[in-house]
Amino acid sequence: VQLVESGGGLVQAGGSLRLSCTASTQSFSSDAMGWFRQAPGKEREFVAAINWSGYSLNYVDFVKGRFTISRDNTKNTVYLQMNSLKPEDTAVYYCNRLYSIYNKDNPLWAWGQGTQVTVSS
Repeated sequence: VQLVESGGGLVQAGGSLRLSCTASTQSFSSDAMGWFRQAPGKEREFVAAINWSGYSLNYVDFVKGRFTISRDNTKNTVYLQMNSLKPEDTAVYYCNRLYSIYNKDNPLWAWGQGTQVTVSS
């Protein structure tokens, strides 16, 4: 399985970005998917997850109300809309398959290259 993340960039604090992740798998429409991020010098951390249908979501507290995860199963793509960005959101963002939206500690596929998000103050 290949994961390709895109949509990152440089944005000022308070700005928005929309990340995309496309997976080369035939099982995408039945898979829970999640977004993670890794800031320099820190461990990778969970950000958000979505179940196969898109009706069940899970967010880490520090992005609730600012980030929205969604998916388009016809395009094998999961999205992360990020609003009200803060400098502390600066990181490389990755997506991965999850067993469930609450089983965030065991992503199931190899990581892609990620997409860099940089938020300036």
